[in-house]
Amino acid sequence: MNDRTDPALLEPDAAAWLDVLNPAQRAAAGWGEHASDGRFRAGPQLVIAGAGTGKTAMLAHRVAHLVMAGVAPERIALLTFSRRAAQEMIRRAESLVGKALAERADQHAGGQAGARAGRRAPVAFRLTWAGTFHAIGARLLREHAERIGLDPGFGILDRADAADLLDQVRHEQGLSSQQRRFPRKETCLGIYSFAVNTGWPLDRVLREHFPWCLEWCEELRGLFRAYVDRKLEHGVLDYDDLLLWWDTAMSDQALALEIGARFDHVLVDEYQDTNALQARILLAMKPDGGGLTVVGDDAQSIYAFRAAEVDNILGFPDCFDPPARRVTLATNYRSRQSILDLANTLVAEGERLYPRSLHAHPGGGGARPRLVTVLDDRAQSDWLIDEILRQREAGIELRRQAVLFRTAWHSDGLEVELMRRNIPFVKYGGLKFLESAHVKDLLAVLRWADNPRNGIAAFRALQLLPGIGPTIAQRLFDRVAHDGGRFEALADAPAPAAAGDDWPALVALLHGLASPDAAWPAQLEPVRNWYQPLLEARFDDAAVRGADLDMLVAVAGQFESRERFLTELTLDPPQASGDLAGDPLLDEDYLILSTVHSAKGREWDSVYVINVADGNFPNEYATGDAAAIEEERRLLYVAATRARDSLSLVEPLRYRTTRQPRLGGDYVHGARSRFLTPAVLACLDATSLAGPAGAGPASSARGGPIVDVATRLRARW
Repeated sequence: MNDRTDPALLEPDAAAWLDVLNPAQRAAAGWGEHASDGRFRAGPQLVIAGAGTGKTAMLAHRVAHLVMAGVAPERIALLTFSRRAAQEMIRRAESLVGKALAERADQHAGGQAGARAGRRAPVAFRLTWAGTFHAIGARLLREHAERIGLDPGFGILDRADAADLLDQVRHEQGLSSQQRRFPRKETCLGIYSFAVNTGWPLDRVLREHFPWCLEWCEELRGLFRAYVDRKLEHGVLDYDDLLLWWDTAMSDQALALEIGARFDHVLVDEYQDTNALQARILLAMKPDGGGLTVVGDDAQSIYAFRAAEVDNILGFPDCFDPPARRVTLATNYRSRQSILDLANTLVAEGERLYPRSLHAHPGGGGARPRLVTVLDDRAQSDWLIDEILRQREAGIELRRQAVLFRTAWHSDGLEVELMRRNIPFVKYGGLKFLESAHVKDLLAVLRWADNPRNGIAAFRALQLLPGIGPTIAQRLFDRVAHDGGRFEALADAPAPAAAGDDWPALVALLHGLASPDAAWPAQLEPVRNWYQPLLEARFDDAAVRGADLDMLVAVAGQFESRERFLTELTLDPPQASGDLAGDPLLDEDYLILSTVHSAKGREWDSVYVINVADGNFPNEYATGDAAAIEEERRLLYVAATRARDSLSLVEPLRYRTTRQPRLGGDYVHGARSRFLTPAVLACLDATSLAGPAGAGPASSARGGPIVDVATRLRARW
């Protein structure tokens, strides 16, 4: 709140605006009370929010309740896993608070103001500390940079740039020229990231997740040590460093208390997806749990491959004495009860999960989910497309239907058939916007201007010009570095003849961007104009890629500074239309294809989960690991709970393969998923399209020979 807000307006009147919540949501949103000193306080709280139970509404009302109770918005931290989620909660909370404060002001002002209530503009407030863990961490690190030995102007590497920098160090150490295969840069970065986020010793990470790299343990240790030194030398942090530096800084008790004391309340969304670093950071900020509310669903913890730790949410109550309060949201506003019965049964057979039973609001069973058995993956594609088109004719648009799969390549055959039948589709789970070459080119110029020590950005920006390769780029970068990061040092540098007029234009551009007088977001337009000729020379589809860059210029105004723009865009990049499979914007409708991981948080009227067989659900790499099998169960639960009205699980009896021996068969048989237990099957209506009841792949032989083998054998001779 700002100082002009009348304290009388802040008296909470829960009945006025919390009544829209159900009892469990209201209990969670309204948790806490005013202490004797007049401040609103609350103990630690865990909210188990089942799929579709309105956790976003609950969190928005929680924020609004805190503000209406007198908590200053700048003393509330809201930590999420995507900027979009934070923005949605901010939007809802600001709307709730604004309307409530306006109505309260009218009531205090009397009848005349009451008559103008319909015309009063909502009272505005700003929730300044809402964002992703990494974005909030970046802000705090810049604030306290000098106390922790960090350059406050540090740059942030995206995953691709971090891999490139690691590859440079890998090459310099001679690891790219070994006689035996050394891990590639992407694998090295994956090992580094997993070790950082779990806190595990390197040998354990290699033994349990990268066993083929175990022989290189000491070489990898030296590589990572040199990688850390190189980042410090360049004044950059990678994605994982933001949490690592934050966590390490919080090991200083005085600094931890200072950072924790600036927030009266800390709210965390999707707590089941936190890793060890994030859990430690929260406990360091609020060691007694005061004001700490975490929201999540242990049954939707599906990101162990990113080092997410389900034990964080399972063990949260016992981190405090007395244990944290626990509230369960079980009223589902998304799916029909028949779908929830399947989901409840599936998750009830899991291990170490909080008890819950989702029930639909409003009630009503609806059509039971289906288990559709087909002969093979081709028959699966045929049935899917026929059913999708049938539902479209029944009034369910393509974009209200989704096909979900465990792994991205599982949809390959379906995509071919969709294209053959001219059915547009969008596939989620592909490239990020920032991974596009043209976007990385433009941002490299901005990143180098923002941090002259950022060698990765400098090398990319310089090598955009004809005639500049790694050697010249290194010489030009060193020239800037030796002159204290001043781009004026480039003015008298010998220009490569092939660069022509592009070289002085780049020097002038960098000089202008580095000027303290350079206004934001106006800086982006000259960069866009400078890059346009290079864009046209480098890419055949320059017009399409140019539209992406125009979008970048358009969104720049949403950020208050260049530093915030680069930070937020790196930590939570948008999807690019050029990354989509097909061009749905040119069509009236399009089907959704998505990995289950990318589908989390979304919902559709009709959902089809394909390849539900052992080896896919659960994934073959999970076998033999009880914890991994349980995560696969949760993944299938997430897939099932994306459906509003209709859910179909499809199981092929066999899968075609191109890797069989020359004289062997061209398919392998699929085993029924171990998750389809008798109790789960009882929640499904079974349909077999693989021939007569009980028939397997050979059942067609009962109707007489289809292939005349004898005639073919005679014909060979």
